[in-house]
Amino acid sequence: MTLVDSRPGIGATYRALAAETGTPIDVDLVTSRLGPPLEHELANWFAAEDVPAAADRYRALYPELAIPRVELLPGAREAVQAVLDAGGEAFVVTGKNTHNARLHLQRLDVELDVVGDVWREGKADVFRERGVAAYVGDHVHDMDACRSADVVGIAVPTGPCTAEELRAAGATHVVPDLHGVVDLVPSLTA
Repeated sequence: MTLVDSRPGIGATYRALAAETGTPIDVDLVTSRLGPPLEHELANWFAAEDVPAAADRYRALYPELAIPRVELLPGAREAVQAVLDAGGEAFVVTGKNTHNARLHLQRLDVELDVVGDVWREGKADVFRERGVAAYVGDHVHDMDACRSADVVGIAVPTGPCTAEELRAAGATHVVPDLHGVVDLVPSLTA
């Protein structure tokens, strides 16, 4: 969610999945705790043996229902451009399905590489493999991954975690929004 606010799209997809399957899902609760992989959340609502099919159906519904409802967060374009202007590389590392993450970026006319389907230590592995110096994240597990990979963790409380939670998780910097990332980039590249 660091570049986009995916809550409206995720909510719409969960509502459709609940209606199709007859499974009661507290969509407000789901969208208040985004971050972990889809299957982790679905396990709160479906029997273990039904989670794989529910995940497949969710992913099938997602392009039509979620993509049109998701917008960039304020400052997202500027933050990416600040990194590029400073000579850095910007790409997306997300727990979201790679295909759907790419669809978001295409619709929003953002040209970035995507490494999807990674969470927690999987993100740390990507950071190490790609030589990442800093990462902007909105979840305590993003900050866990940054610490694990010895990467500067820039926390933005635009997701389910508060600034205090992100700071406690070891964020190197906590900025109020993505405009704060723009202001921070020069100090990271000096």
